[in-house]
Amino acid sequence: MLRRTILRAAAAAALLLTAGTAPCVTWAAEPVTIRVGYAAIGVGNRPFVGGSSAALAHAEGYLEAEFRNDPDVKVEWFFFKGAGPAVNEAIANGQLDFALQGDLPSLIGRSNGLKTRLLLASGARSPIYVAVPPGSDIKAIKDLKGRKVAIFRGTNLHLAFDKVLAANGLSEKDLKAINMDFATSKAALATKDIDAALGQSDLLALEEQGIAKVIYTSKGDNPAFGRNAHVLVTEAFEAKHPALTARAVKAFVKASLWASDEANREKLFEIWAKSGIPAANFRAEYEGTPLALRNSPLFDPFLIDQYRIQARQAKEHGLIRRDVEVEGWFDLRYLDAALKELGLETRWTRYGADGKAVGS
Repeated sequence: MLRRTILRAAAAAALLLTAGTAPCVTWAAEPVTIRVGYAAIGVGNRPFVGGSSAALAHAEGYLEAEFRNDPDVKVEWFFFKGAGPAVNEAIANGQLDFALQGDLPSLIGRSNGLKTRLLLASGARSPIYVAVPPGSDIKAIKDLKGRKVAIFRGTNLHLAFDKVLAANGLSEKDLKAINMDFATSKAALATKDIDAALGQSDLLALEEQGIAKVIYTSKGDNPAFGRNAHVLVTEAFEAKHPALTARAVKAFVKASLWASDEANREKLFEIWAKSGIPAANFRAEYEGTPLALRNSPLFDPFLIDQYRIQARQAKEHGLIRRDVEVEGWFDLRYLDAALKELGLETRWTRYGADGKAVGS
């Protein structure tokens, strides 16, 4: 046992050294539970979600497989109905080590002093949707003025929606905005207690059932109107367990690889459907979109610049009170090491800050 432990630690150290200035690696002798939070939950509070490579990693047990031969390492997943804001609270209370979270809630957390590091993208470039009851006279975003609109405040949809409003000459002050989580807003939409709801692809299911009508999606609109998400680690866990952090990142990258393969498209949607959202919804959302574009783990110059822009705009829109410095927040050593070990350094297209493919 001791020999295997030493060999594992040595292998992890060698892996991290390939990334450049790697931290000193130590293997914890005591049992470790890796606590992973997900800023979403399935339909009816199912412990499954969809729409990202991290969702696949959970559903198919990628992290568990990585640590299968390490009896002292356990993985636990937690899903939050309260989305990003609830994840921030759990991080603040020392209850999570990793999390899948959106850009805005992570920016809010950083502005409030949460110590995290962003490791890789997961669920980036996702669209938002706005739906209304059938028969509504609301046909476009500009028609939302003066209407009761459900917004899940503090989520990564929130800032994206504010930017869409601004592009249409509106702001939240022009609406009767109501803070509702996704499940509540869908129920209120069905009973016509609200005029419109901001949401995700699950609104397509309501449209299919004839309960709602989608009047806007950011898909095909300005790329800046989309929302981004990532896998993060707390600074405390990363500092204490760099070897475990490296292996967790490698597991997430493997999930990204499978989720980016067009041969797996239908199977991927079926796995995501464990969330209670029909596979048809994911099929419609991804129509015309390469899997690799949305499931790439890369924090390329484009995404990093988007986070920089989001930080500035979040303050401009009054969603955060302090300036947020994103420099030094992205820790790409582990991702670079995993890509090198797995031979995936050129698997995904990198985009420059101008949105164009690097080298094109």
